[in-house]
Amino acid sequence: MYSIFAKTLLAAALLLTSLASGAASPAASPTHPDLTQIKGAIQHVLTGNDQYVKGRAASSFAARIAGQHPTATVVSCSDSRVQAEAIDEDPEGDLFMVREIGNQMVSGEGSVEYGVRHLHTPLLLIVGHSSCGAVKAAMGNYADLEPAIKSELDTLKVTKGNTDDAQAVKRNVEQNVNEQVKVALKKFAAEVKDGKLAVIGAVYDFRNDYGQGHGRLVFVNVNGTTDPAQIKTLLQSYRR
Repeated sequence: MYSIFAKTLLAAALLLTSLASGAASPAASPTHPDLTQIKGAIQHVLTGNDQYVKGRAASSFAARIAGQHPTATVVSCSDSRVQAEAIDEDPEGDLFMVREIGNQMVSGEGSVEYGVRHLHTPLLLIVGHSSCGAVKAAMGNYADLEPAIKSELDTLKVTKGNTDDAQAVKRNVEQNVNEQVKVALKKFAAEVKDGKLAVIGAVYDFRNDYGQGHGRLVFVNVNGTTDPAQIKTLLQSYRR
């Protein structure tokens, strides 16, 4: 059951949508499919937040009110299939998240720099993912897309090819991660040299393209090292 505030918010959002559409237009009708979808989306958010609030004691927010001390700055894609819980079972307070299409350094440079140099996270994790839409778009012809989207895709360094080729997409996803790690290592060279920061590139593999299990976070680059055997050795040392 919704609170009075939740009901008011929902009603206000639907009213604003109707007004924006024009009172005489079909979109203003409360039964119009567009308004039905908007209502459903808002209800989903309100219900989710209600459950979140009910499931947590007020005392659990004390540490967050005091400030944030994340263990990692994470650059990931905006894709809805990629969420912080894939990296950290309880990510609140642990991960400083920077998200944009194609998990790019340049797009979120200010946010990344804040995480590394002001929050002093010892880890910068750059996460690509299976079937990345940005990578696929950059592999093909995206001239007809909106200017803002084109400018984002222009900075992706991928190899043009057939987006129906799963292996080609996988290679480009990994190639993009390596490019972003390269950018990060250049920007934060001093922190890495002084041993204050590790830059790791990974792929969130929900397709199981790497054969390590659906949803595995596959490390493909550790401070510029891309050799799988060396990475495996490094990861084993971190687990000890």
